[in-house]
Amino acid sequence: MRFRLAALILIAGMGVRAFGQAGVSRATATTMIGGKKIAIDYGQPSLKGRNFADLMKQLPQDRMWRAGSGAVTILSTEADLLIGGGKVPAGRYSLYIHCPESGNYSLVLNSDLGQPLSKIWSGAPPNQANEPYPYFEYTKEIGTKEIVRAALTKTSVPETDLLTFAFKQSGSGAVLTISWGIQAWSLEMKPSK
Repeated sequence: MRFRLAALILIAGMGVRAFGQAGVSRATATTMIGGKKIAIDYGQPSLKGRNFADLMKQLPQDRMWRAGSGAVTILSTEADLLIGGGKVPAGRYSLYIHCPESGNYSLVLNSDLGQPLSKIWSGAPPNQANEPYPYFEYTKEIGTKEIVRAALTKTSVPETDLLTFAFKQSGSGAVLTISWGIQAWSLEMKPSK
């Protein structure tokens, strides 16, 4: 219960006014790898003058950040990919970021697309009741459905108020960069042969 409360506080702190879509802008980053489309659909919270490090201190004990706001962040790929040395079959995956207190952050893709909004909010509007939302506690059971966990490279960037996912072509693949505040994290995605 303590973890659920901490997660709800974190969601509120990241700009979600309600579980519904009110006040939550969605964004999509897309690229082509091997002639096939890759897309990340995510809620785009704003820092609004808050400090990113302070927000990360509110993460539950598992240190998994939902990497967005509102409905779960989804990576969809029409291509089989290599990410951090791990194979990711074409499909749809929930996207989280593991944020240890020290050390590298990691991108986490999971075949479990989340939980229906109605499971965590009894007042969910009927048209959103079955929309997938991230788990507040990333349990061992959910962890068994991970497809890949890949280290991210951290850099400093000019301040970015809105959480932003972006792709840049790199050879036959693309580099994904996630920026928020004065930090960015990146990794390369390549076609799986």
